Amino acid sequence: MAKNKIVVAYSGGLDTSVMVHWLKNHYDAEIITCTGNLGQTKETASLKEKARASGASKIYYIDLRREFLENYAFPALQTGALYEEAYPMATSIGRPLLAKTMVEIARKEGATMIAHGCTGKGNDQVRFEVSIGALAPDIHVLAPLRTWEFKSREEEIEYAAANGIPVSATVKSPYSIDENLWGTSIECGVLEDPMVEPPLDAFQSTASPELAPDESDEVTIGFERGIPVSIDRREMDSISLVEFLNSLGARNAIGRLDLIENRLVGIKSREVYEAPAATILHFAHKELERLTLDKSVAHYKSLVAHEYANLIYNGLWHSPLREALSAFVAKTQERVTGIVKVKLYKGTIRVIARSSPYSLYDSKLATYTAEDQFDHTASEGFIKIYGLPLKTYNSVGDIVPSNGKKNRQQVGKYATVE
Repeated sequence: MAKNKIVVAYSGGLDTSVMVHWLKNHYDAEIITCTGNLGQTKETASLKEKARASGASKIYYIDLRREFLENYAFPALQTGALYEEAYPMATSIGRPLLAKTMVEIARKEGATMIAHGCTGKGNDQVRFEVSIGALAPDIHVLAPLRTWEFKSREEEIEYAAANGIPVSATVKSPYSIDENLWGTSIECGVLEDPMVEPPLDAFQSTASPELAPDESDEVTIGFERGIPVSIDRREMDSISLVEFLNSLGARNAIGRLDLIENRLVGIKSREVYEAPAATILHFAHKELERLTLDKSVAHYKSLVAHEYANLIYNGLWHSPLREALSAFVAKTQERVTGIVKVKLYKGTIRVIARSSPYSLYDSKLATYTAEDQFDHTASEGFIKIYGLPLKTYNSVGDIVPSNGKKNRQQVGKYATVE
């Protein structure tokens, strides 16, 4: 009889390495690991060898960087999606792509189960399981960290040593880190105290503002339909562009975030992030939209951005509403083409120039010089019509009270006595 097959979301870290061995024994199953390369650098050395030594019979290591940026991160950028007006959601946006990839592998290999290494009180368990459920309702999802016998990291290390599982961890790391091209999330350790400033060693790539260069850097970003396509007028592919801005931004202390965040599962958590490229691109994209979007579209789009960010954060990327909102956003981006020049200096970003063939800024209407073409005489009639509803409303007196007491109220032009 053929064994069950389980596709495991494998990072190469302690939890997933132990999980491969544990699942193989507890389910008497063939383990197939899946690792998506989203631009992470940690735990990638000898990853395939570690997966094999942990008990995997088949290993998939897939370069998803381009798909991640172009089909997930950039659409969120076009939308202006920042969770709670701050977080560009690097981790959140990667999960639906990883879930889709695991489903594809499960179909290819004939697996009936998919396992992830998320804890029971985080957001990622929801993102993985809801996405898998949407894409493959028949596949059963396993979450060993919610049910297995290990109560601490130390117990997992002991299990790994006893079973010959190769892991690099020997003592508890002070931080939990998740990294991809769009950003890095850092939590746990002293960061769990909101009164403690993040130590220097918590940050993985960005310089502190105090140690950043004393000279600023200027960079010009080109967009086509809301998508970044060039740096300093030189066309670049998506990966190279983001890597360049990550490096430049990190050097100038750009992209550090320290948030008290509302998790989907109902608790608040203190989260520290680094997202140099995402921070620069969101800033520049917004400045280009200020130049090219009609006022009513820009204002309404801010509401869509808020909802879109919630959908991503809450694990609902693969939902009809997200797809419908994406269609709206795509329409708004048809004229978001042009360049934005920004100055980076010790953790700050400042726009210094912007241009677009679809600019709605007309200097002859905006100027206060002799070249002014705005019809000032039209303003009087405009103000009268614009303010008429308020003027009419407030010309009516106070509402007559219904308390039965005799008083005098002015209702329009009539005085009444009760």
